[in-house]
Amino acid sequence: MSRKPAAPQAALTKQDFEALSDFRYQLRRFLRFSEDAARAEGVTVQQYLLMLHIRGSADRNWASVGELAERLQAKQHGVVALVNRCEAAGLVSRKVNPDDRRVVQIHLLAKGERCLNRLAMLHRAELESLRNTFRVARITAFNDDGADRL
Repeated sequence: MSRKPAAPQAALTKQDFEALSDFRYQLRRFLRFSEDAARAEGVTVQQYLLMLHIRGSADRNWASVGELAERLQAKQHGVVALVNRCEAAGLVSRKVNPDDRRVVQIHLLAKGERCLNRLAMLHRAELESLRNTFRVARITAFNDDGADRL
């Protein structure tokens, strides 16, 4: 689901543009790091994200294809193809939900858990190194009234 753009507010300042530019730059650096880390682990970024969203499912250790499609912001048929590739690589498995046979549960396998744990540790360390950069960008992106411009 996409949000409607916010109504135009006061004109942005040079400092606002600098903060937005720096935020996008740091975000892109993090995404490049993620791409390189996943590739070094022998998976794609999409495979890493699929495993992350399975493990990150609230209150359970599996996710449905529909939930994964939402988290990945992808079409369900694309997620099914991604699950197929992850299943072929021994990272995930499918199980029919015993409570609702229409729902297919996607579970991490041991190989997927190990891969995800290694990548998640690297990502957490990288995020820690960026923490102050993002904090500075966020502080400068506030109006005097506290409204977030980013």
